[in-house]
Amino acid sequence: MTVSIEDLRQRAQRRLPRTVFDYIEGFSDDGYTVTANRRSFDRYLFRSRALVDVSTIDHSTTLLGEPLATPIILAPTGLAGLLAPRGEELAAKAAASRGTVFTLSTMSIGTIEEVAAAASTPLWFQLYIWKDRSVTQSLLERAKAAGYRALCLTVDVPVMGNREQDRRNGFTVPPRIHFANVLDVLRHLGWVLRMSSSPRATFGNFVGHPALTRTDAVGVARFTNHQFDTSVTWKDVEWLRSRWPGPLVIKGITNPEDARRAVSLGIEALIVSNHGGRQLDFLPAAIDLLPEVVDAVEGRAEVILDGGIRRGSDIAKAIAMGARACMVGRPFLYGLAAAGQAGVELALDLLTSELDRTLALLGRPRLSDLDRSALRVDAPATLEPRTSQQHGETPTSLRPVGGAHDT
Repeated sequence: MTVSIEDLRQRAQRRLPRTVFDYIEGFSDDGYTVTANRRSFDRYLFRSRALVDVSTIDHSTTLLGEPLATPIILAPTGLAGLLAPRGEELAAKAAASRGTVFTLSTMSIGTIEEVAAAASTPLWFQLYIWKDRSVTQSLLERAKAAGYRALCLTVDVPVMGNREQDRRNGFTVPPRIHFANVLDVLRHLGWVLRMSSSPRATFGNFVGHPALTRTDAVGVARFTNHQFDTSVTWKDVEWLRSRWPGPLVIKGITNPEDARRAVSLGIEALIVSNHGGRQLDFLPAAIDLLPEVVDAVEGRAEVILDGGIRRGSDIAKAIAMGARACMVGRPFLYGLAAAGQAGVELALDLLTSELDRTLALLGRPRLSDLDRSALRVDAPATLEPRTSQQHGETPTSLRPVGGAHDT
């Protein structure tokens, strides 16, 4: 029986080869930040109200002027098509069926055009500013032509984080079978057979680009790795702002000064995110940074939380702290790996039903009823960083400081 996101996670682990599952779970260095993202929600406790009419619960909202049935949107995640054939298309269809947003990653297997043709949901396209600006220009023009509503610029990847588990596993695009993983792959023949029916795994948005000297999957991967640009600055954000006519969202904001700079340039929404703990380790949890960013923008931009959400109660806490919506990445990937489109829909349904239950028990039946008065802060705690991670484990250990548990 699947009754939680953790159940979906376990189903995904059983269905995927270790190399692929570890890619989803991956974190940088010692895993402090990925641990903090999840466990720091424990720091915020609820203040409930009694004798409130909660016969009708309303979890709908608006985001960038678009009405949404739920404040849960699907984050951009690279290579979702490794988990199920045409995975990005399935996830977009699931988001459409639940009345919310799907964000396509630049590093997807499905192309901009394929995903747009598959779903009617409001689509966002996630973009990096590439070393070759003509590549960036081409991608945003394709996204505009395909009808994507917003452009989501990720700014926290000047270089790739140190993901040691992927290195140990020899993770490549496309995945390769070698001596160290052959037995594990043979134990997951279902995944092999499913993936054999899909196009070969590669970064689909770059196939056929005129700058490519090799058109095979390995050549495309090398091309994209070379395109990450360490020289990107706010001037490049201004350049992008001048070329994209729709809403522009920046993902990877963790500093109030950066938040203020972004809104001064006309950025409509900011995503408080540390890249799921996959980039710089020893950053604070995203939920702990959220209030600072919300206060810094003073209502001039909408704020979205990304990182660590596994329960509907996590979403209620983020909304109470000023978020307009929350992005989920790993939870919907678990669902996609476990059961395709139906699994993504189940992930969204689980989180939404938990959110509704939380609102009712809090005595705050509408999202608009949530504010910081709905929360109290427990005493702080210290997270124990991990130097290694056993397969299938998520870093979650805590050592409370003083007498109270917190995270």
